[in-house]
Amino acid sequence: MPNVVKHHPNQHSESDLNSTPKYTGRFAPSPSGQLHFGSLVTALASYLDAKHCHGRWLVRMEDIDEPRCIAGTDTAILHSLEAHGLQWDGEVMYQSQQHSRYQEVVNALLHHQQAYYCSCTRKMIKAMGGTYNGHCRDKGLTPSNGRLAIRLKLEAELAPFTDLIMGEVSAPHQKLAGHKVEKQRVEDITIKRRDQLFSYNLVVVLDDVFQGVTHVIRGCDLIDVTPLHRCVHQSLGYQPLEYGHVPVAAIAPGRKLSKQNHATPIDNTTALENIVRALHFLGFDEVKRQDFNSIDSLMSFAVSLWNRKKVVKTPEIIVPQHESTYYSVP
Repeated sequence: MPNVVKHHPNQHSESDLNSTPKYTGRFAPSPSGQLHFGSLVTALASYLDAKHCHGRWLVRMEDIDEPRCIAGTDTAILHSLEAHGLQWDGEVMYQSQQHSRYQEVVNALLHHQQAYYCSCTRKMIKAMGGTYNGHCRDKGLTPSNGRLAIRLKLEAELAPFTDLIMGEVSAPHQKLAGHKVEKQRVEDITIKRRDQLFSYNLVVVLDDVFQGVTHVIRGCDLIDVTPLHRCVHQSLGYQPLEYGHVPVAAIAPGRKLSKQNHATPIDNTTALENIVRALHFLGFDEVKRQDFNSIDSLMSFAVSLWNRKKVVKTPEIIVPQHESTYYSVP
């Protein structure tokens, strides 16, 4: 189908392509909690990769799920980024202010019959085996049938890709009856929920296209969903981005630092120490705190030092338990 994301004044036109960096990265925190050590690591890796490549680095607030967002947290996150020398380019974009653009795309997908209304509940999908089977694809439901979700038609298989940091990543597989392993086909994902909230898996792709993002460096907790995001890019008529994933900080195996487990907010008064510790976490042990007397000098050195090949190739690294204010053995 034709591209459904239309040109916007903030996007790059043909006339300014020569002046636009070939690399645009982004950090997209959710304002449901303050910046913690794990999110600092991700922000730092994303920033260093962009600046080492002489590119732009954007910050986007992923506040699409507004009921989960905490008032004032966005300001606290931005303040922490600035305190740690992570200065973004341009204005910060808020997903909560982009609803009309998202709806325009959803309307276009419905018009082109690339999306459809779905009445299936979680209970029904559980009865399907936990994966939606396309039950409503050809039912021709309309809003008159009640409060319905909207799903995007996806025909492709989840494909392997080359991660900029972790290397070759295989596509997810599923075991069928008789233990036969087959490539996993993509279920038609929800792009607008029954409660009228837009889906993260849609808006993250739309926003990356809208902002001209070319490279995404993020945590390994999202590496499994990357094949899906690449598939959505292709279904909307766009080339997938370049993705790189760094280890996540965890308080126990499989339990990453997160806002849900009350990860300790980063202390802005110890920015130098925090950045050095984050660099060590990523594999740059040669950086010594005593060699720097300002965050600017440290960040300048870190940009020149950055090398994707040196990043630790493991999905997660265990950090001290005090990084979470709520810790229990799983």
